[in-house]
Amino acid sequence: MQKTILVTGATDGIGLETAKMLVPMGHTVLLHGRQPAKLENVERTLAAVPDGGRVESYLSDLSRMDEVEALAKAVAEKHAKLDVLINNAGVYSASNLITPDGLDVRFAVNTIAPYLLTRQLLPLLGASGRVINLSSAAQSPVNPDALAGRVSLPDMAAYSQSKLALTAWSREMALSLGEDGPAVIAVNPRSLLGSKMVKEAFGVAGGDLRIGAEILCSLALEEEFAAASGQYFDNDIGQLAAPHPDALNPQKSKEILHVIETVLEKIKR
Repeated sequence: MQKTILVTGATDGIGLETAKMLVPMGHTVLLHGRQPAKLENVERTLAAVPDGGRVESYLSDLSRMDEVEALAKAVAEKHAKLDVLINNAGVYSASNLITPDGLDVRFAVNTIAPYLLTRQLLPLLGASGRVINLSSAAQSPVNPDALAGRVSLPDMAAYSQSKLALTAWSREMALSLGEDGPAVIAVNPRSLLGSKMVKEAFGVAGGDLRIGAEILCSLALEEEFAAASGQYFDNDIGQLAAPHPDALNPQKSKEILHVIETVLEKIKR
């Protein structure tokens, strides 16, 4: 059955490879990107796939929460239903680490934007939908002040904390929504795949990006994962597994969620 699937960060890396797999299957793929020329080029290329699904593109800078909300609104204006949201977009480092909202860009893009986008799109996803959140094997305890933009961290510390925070809110949201909401699944797509981020962070070519894209497609589409809401898939070992212990700690997870909600409330004022 053909589905409507939004992939953030779809102009390169694992996101692009995932879109390349989904379109030939006949699915309607909503491509997100932040650079107009790259997004237009990917849309043109995928729209030309023989017998492929429909392709649409959405421009948004996920480091800005007003643009995240605008992205959700744009999708809702064109679609009454969204089957899958793949929160793939991520940042390891940037020339400007502070966003216009006063946040660390790593936490803004990797943690807070996917939370806000998911929350805004919940009415379209419903109980039958799925949310696939790109986490990482790199997870470390979250400094609430860093998440809130009050403390600056080195690249790896910010990245690993942002991915733990993402994993924690994924589980917390799944538990709070229960059967009334979509399946929310966090995933480590495989360590050291050959993305721009891996090359930037570790200076290595990395592995085949299709390994990561394949597990994203499986989590998004296969029936065996329909009941995996709130769980974490570790593609380094190829199975559902335990994330960092902090992501399973209710008190710490609720604190992370509280900080995210407080940040979003402050930005709206």
